[in-house]
Amino acid sequence: MRWSELKDQPCSVARSLSIIGDRWALLILRDCFLGVRRFDHFQSRLGATRHVLSDRLKTLVRAGVLTRKRYQERPARSEYRLTAMGLDLYPVIVSLTHWGDRWLADRRGPPLALVHTRCGATGTATLTCAECHEPFDARSARVEFRFAEPPFAGAAE
Repeated sequence: MRWSELKDQPCSVARSLSIIGDRWALLILRDCFLGVRRFDHFQSRLGATRHVLSDRLKTLVRAGVLTRKRYQERPARSEYRLTAMGLDLYPVIVSLTHWGDRWLADRRGPPLALVHTRCGATGTATLTCAECHEPFDARSARVEFRFAEPPFAGAAE
């Protein structure tokens, strides 16, 4: 399957990856959640070439994940902000952070702390069932194929 064909797959993961599935897109999103908004700030933090960064930002804007707003006319300069669609990616970034903290942190531990602004507690985000509020993980969930064929034999068993 070609990268350009991901968006047409009957799979939400594949469709999502067609927008945010490369390292630059995820790092841009991470920085957006850390408050970065301007092209030069993204570039200095990420070290991406201007061409690559410009391309990824355009992709995220076209997809509706970011919005681009001019903040200066001469020279023309814009900033990038998360849209509602982009803000909905927060749990994805937090989950990746949690996974990295658990499995890849060095001897000093996790480099960032997630602090709940209402109560000040430091913790990790967890998935819970919206109905019973119990943990929702790979061992307590199953997949039901609604309209797509299972991706491989035995997937629905």
